[in-house]
Amino acid sequence: MKVPSGPRNPTRDGTEAAGWVTDGQTTGVDDDTLRQMLAGVAAGTIDADEAARSLRRLPYTDLGFARVDHHRSIRQGLAEAVYAPGKTPAQCAAIITELLAAGDEPVLLTRTDEAQALAALDANPGGTRSGTLCVWQPAAEGEGPDAGVLIVTAGTADLPVADEADAVLAAHGVKPSRITDAGVAGIHRLLASADTVAEADAVIVVAGMEGALASVVGGITGAPVVAVPTSVGYGAGLEGVTALLSMHASCAAGVSVVGIDNGYGAAIAIMRMLRR
Repeated sequence: MKVPSGPRNPTRDGTEAAGWVTDGQTTGVDDDTLRQMLAGVAAGTIDADEAARSLRRLPYTDLGFARVDHHRSIRQGLAEAVYAPGKTPAQCAAIITELLAAGDEPVLLTRTDEAQALAALDANPGGTRSGTLCVWQPAAEGEGPDAGVLIVTAGTADLPVADEADAVLAAHGVKPSRITDAGVAGIHRLLASADTVAEADAVIVVAGMEGALASVVGGITGAPVVAVPTSVGYGAGLEGVTALLSMHASCAAGVSVVGIDNGYGAAIAIMRMLRR
C-alpha cells in the first residue's frame, strides 16, 4: 500500500474507492483510511516514519479562497477554528459548512460581525452565538479534561474578553469558574478569594490598565497562569500595549502571555496544557 504524498479528493458520495488518492485535490481523513494505514504499518508494508510524515501534513479541503484543515484535531487534539475578520459572510458560512461535514468536533467561528454570524448560523442550523463567537457541535460539559479552570478579571470592562475565553473552554467540555472585578486597585477583592485562586488547576487572568493583576495571581498560585492583556486603560495604556509589556515583565515566574484581547488564544493555551 502506497502512502500518499499529497491530499486526496473528497468522498462525500461514497463512490471513490477506499484508500489514498494523490491527484493534488483534497479531503479529510476518515477512520477507515487511518485504519488501513495503521494496518499497513503493522504489517510492515508501510514505513512508520513515512506514514507519520504524511499524517502531519494531510489533509485539507481547498475551497479556492481557503484551505480548510480537517486534520488539526488529529495533530493537536483541538479542532480548527475560523477567524472571521477579513472574510465575507458567504466565505464564513462555506468554511463552517465544510468543517461540519467532516466530523463531530466542536466548530468555532471567532470575532464575527453581525453579518458574518447571521450568514454562518443561517447556513448551518444548530449553532449558538456568544458575543462575537459562534459555536457548533460543542462538547458536553465534563467531556473535556477533568480540571478546575479559573478566569479572573481585573474589571467589568474586561468581561467581553473573559466571555470569549469562557465560551471557547465550554465548547471543549470545560466549564471554568469566575472571579470578576478583582483588580489591584481594590486588591482586597482578590484576596477574599485567595483560596479559590490557590486551588485552581489553571488560571486565565484578564486585565487592562497596567496589567498588574497577572503578577499578583501568579504569586498566589502554583498552577499555570495565562495572562490576557486587554485594550482597556487610560492615557498611556496604549490600547493594551502597556498591559502586554507589563505582563511579559512579570516578576511572578512562569506567567504566560497571549496577545491583546485574545481570550480565544488564552483558552486554547489552557486546553493544550490540560490535554497533556
